[in-house]
Amino acid sequence: MYLIDSKFVYENLAYKDCIEAVREAMIAFSAGRTRQHLRSILDIGEGALFGVMPGAMGEVGIFGAKLVSVFPGNFELGKSSHQGVVVLFEAEGGAPVCVVDAGAVTAIRTAAASAAATDALARPDASTLALMGYGEQAYTHARAMCEVRELQEVRIWGRSAERAAALAGRLETDLDVKVYAASSAEAAVAGADIICTVTSARDPVLKRRWVAPGTHVNAVGSSFAGPAEIDNDLVKDARFIADSRQGVISQGGEFLRAKAAGLVDDAHIAAEIGKVFSGEAQGRRSADEITVYKSLGHIVQDLIAAALLMKVMDKAGTDEKRAVAGAV
Repeated sequence: MYLIDSKFVYENLAYKDCIEAVREAMIAFSAGRTRQHLRSILDIGEGALFGVMPGAMGEVGIFGAKLVSVFPGNFELGKSSHQGVVVLFEAEGGAPVCVVDAGAVTAIRTAAASAAATDALARPDASTLALMGYGEQAYTHARAMCEVRELQEVRIWGRSAERAAALAGRLETDLDVKVYAASSAEAAVAGADIICTVTSARDPVLKRRWVAPGTHVNAVGSSFAGPAEIDNDLVKDARFIADSRQGVISQGGEFLRAKAAGLVDDAHIAAEIGKVFSGEAQGRRSADEITVYKSLGHIVQDLIAAALLMKVMDKAGTDEKRAVAGAV
């Protein structure tokens, strides 16, 4: 059984490969070719959560689950907010074959899913990215967006100007594009082509009146019913695409707030992203349309990412496998 640590994940889970794998996984999900339960989330107090996400991908020959805790305060301590494991089982005999660090997988596969959605929904000429948030997901989203669009400028906003500036410096070095910390949330998103909300905010940080026509928004940070990063008017006015229709109807914080306010109903969810990827549903309909991709995260994304890492391990030498196992 492989035991794969976070270092190995970051060094070997390539964004380009993960984007394509997640795209295919979401097509399979929306076509009904995967099996999964709606994830179970347990509130363990003081803003911390524990989630269990089981699923199976028959075409890939794997099934498994992610067990993950979410501690938003970890960022202040220099640790990932997501802690846990993804466990893969082989389909033939049901034995566990791989355990992967869930924090690292979540960081990359979430950004990869947003990048795949951006590739399908953003304007082809989109070149300005605004990141609302400065944590791990902000960094991986910037990296992933560069795989699907030729970015000329990246703006970052967060409640700590110092931390926003630190991320800007890191990204400018890593991406070789212009990156700067914006003075306000409104300034960060003004005229942006792509906006990614990757915060732990309880209430909206992105307002409809700030969003220009033709913008694509990835709403990522809120992963359960309650918190909302974008306001009701933006939900109402946008072409709203979900990773999972059932998931968003049950747990999509922004959608549920707008629905409770009487501004939208379930039919407002235009499509699942997997159907947009396959061509079964239309994504962007005009250059001026605002699109929103609501990401809750999905077990098939974790399973396919872990399967990619298993393939890398299968090809690795004995010494490298022992090094990875010894680090876990």
